[in-house]
Amino acid sequence: MQTLFRYNWMIREEWYKWCEELPEEELLKERIGGMGGILKTLVHIIDVELSWIRDMEGKPDFRADFPEFGTLQKIRELDARFRPEVEQFVLAWHEGLERNILKDERADGRVIEDAWGEIMRHIIAHEIHHIGQLSVWSRELGKKPVSANLVGRGLAGSLPGGE
Repeated sequence: MQTLFRYNWMIREEWYKWCEELPEEELLKERIGGMGGILKTLVHIIDVELSWIRDMEGKPDFRADFPEFGTLQKIRELDARFRPEVEQFVLAWHEGLERNILKDERADGRVIEDAWGEIMRHIIAHEIHHIGQLSVWSRELGKKPVSANLVGRGLAGSLPGGE
């Protein structure tokens, strides 16, 4: 689990660097798919990761909305602000947490129950999904996307209990 989070954070950092090569209008341009734009998608990735982790910890949600975080610099600051909190939760992860249940009461009164292990895997898959969208937009711009290859990144055994 931890290895895949570390992988996502590494790839995210590489996308930030990739974004530095584009003019701001390209980062803000409305696009088909994802969250409708490069910066909007990056904010969404951070927001979803933080929201789920905070839900599991029983902490209040923090809404990372666009356009409040509408520049690459503000997105990086948002990520830097909350990454330690998320990382602390991820580093403390152990198999005993897999079956903890998060209960969420919906506006219509239904109660949804999700296992923490499933939520953690959703967070990982969610980011990978949106990184794929960034790769498509990269190709549309005639630019080489960030490599999604996990192999060769030195992540094997980088964290205790990694998957």
